[in-house]
Amino acid sequence: MTLSDLLLLGRGTDLGSERGVSCTGELPALSDPDLVSRARVARDLLGDRALVLGHHYQRDEVIAFADITGDSFKLARSAAAHSSAEFIIFCGVHFMAESADILTSDKQKVVLPDLAAGCSMADMATANQVDECWNSLTEIGVAKSTIPVTYMNSSAAIKSFTGKNSGTVCTSSNAARAMTWAFEQGEKVLFLPDQHLGRNTAIISLGLTLDDCVVWDPWKPMGGLKADQIRAAKVILWRGHCSVHGRFSLETVKEVRERIPGVNVLVHPECQHDVVMNADVVGSTEMIIRTIEGASPGSSWAIGTELNLVQRLANAHPDKNIVFLDKSVCYCSTMNRIDLPHLVWAMESLVNNHIVNQIKVDKEVAIFSKIALERMLALP
Repeated sequence: MTLSDLLLLGRGTDLGSERGVSCTGELPALSDPDLVSRARVARDLLGDRALVLGHHYQRDEVIAFADITGDSFKLARSAAAHSSAEFIIFCGVHFMAESADILTSDKQKVVLPDLAAGCSMADMATANQVDECWNSLTEIGVAKSTIPVTYMNSSAAIKSFTGKNSGTVCTSSNAARAMTWAFEQGEKVLFLPDQHLGRNTAIISLGLTLDDCVVWDPWKPMGGLKADQIRAAKVILWRGHCSVHGRFSLETVKEVRERIPGVNVLVHPECQHDVVMNADVVGSTEMIIRTIEGASPGSSWAIGTELNLVQRLANAHPDKNIVFLDKSVCYCSTMNRIDLPHLVWAMESLVNNHIVNQIKVDKEVAIFSKIALERMLALP
């Protein structure tokens, strides 16, 4: 029996009428009643040849087929550690798949089930804009003493810039350690592209003040700043943000406290500074999960992060009252693009030796990006 025959069995089709017909590569319909069985068959056929990585913000239907789930930091480590997998199927967004390609060998292929799964924050810092910023810092004489730290939520080109200029990558899990390391190397930090994570880390974890931070606006000459402001600053924050975490406000915190007496507000450090300062607990995606796992039965939690994860936590911990911090529903629109039809299509295509949506970073860009990523992975 051929692979195509096995796939057709997984779809519940009649081999007598379909024999000889291979997977066409067309995206299955959302209404296909055999999607789950098709996914199982394709996953079983791929076996150890494939590693499916699923970010915590993915839909449950996708997470069900993930070999490893985690935040961007954990998944970056996982991609680097699994050198035997021929295919890395990354259920996340584009910058994550790029990082996986950079950290894996040339023999491995990284696949993103939907190429439209991008990141609005990563798009807020382009290579040309960052180069212009660095040229301005050079002109006023501070570039040599400035260490760039880029959030994982950035393009490979930005990571490459960071690697070339003695900087590192960070995630929300290790942002404080990365920024501390940067200050051990230089006098200033250029933190991009998420101003909120940079600001919150500098103030809460490193003990700096709002006056120590300035915001670089890439759409204004010299970032909308004066040379003296830049020289006096310790942290230069890029004017970028997460469209999901940026929606939470001080008003939403106040509203949930009035609505649910005794509620604990738990938020991600990508949230705005006043939200973070008025929360009870602040932490990365992995820390949010650990906090809920260790919480007392009967406790109430309002969580300020992506809705798929909040719903999953609520379902997994029915002994606790878990709600979304904002009353209005808010999925990450790009992360949510990876769905079961796209995953099935990608896996079935690989079973039939057809690689789709391969993410391949330019070799020159990959060299310095890898340096920056490996600096991050080497941090305690």
